[in-house]
Amino acid sequence: MHAVIVWWDLSASGQTIESLRTYLREESVSAFSEVPGLRFKMWVSDSEANRWGAVLLWESKEAAQQPLPSRALELIGYPATVAHSFDVEATAEGRYETQQLALLGLAFDGTAEAVRP
Repeated sequence: MHAVIVWWDLSASGQTIESLRTYLREESVSAFSEVPGLRFKMWVSDSEANRWGAVLLWESKEAAQQPLPSRALELIGYPATVAHSFDVEATAEGRYETQQLALLGLAFDGTAEAVRP
């Protein structure tokens, strides 16, 4: 398995965390749901530092090198401020109550049900 972490400092971009949340809801989350070899993607933000980023978990290093359905570079206007790639040493899943992980987070108002018909 392979992990990738990317961060953008948005201070020089015309995009905001809220505008990027709209991009997640309208386009990016569904597009990434179809990427072969991607086990998990989590988008993250830090409103105090005006940063936006993502953590991706891949089945292999090769899968992580494929072209991605992301317009983040185009929207933000410049490459990620920080981008790191790592070998995964181990994984674990803890105990949890929420069975479905997809469509949760601030972009979806905290619940998967909020976006379902």
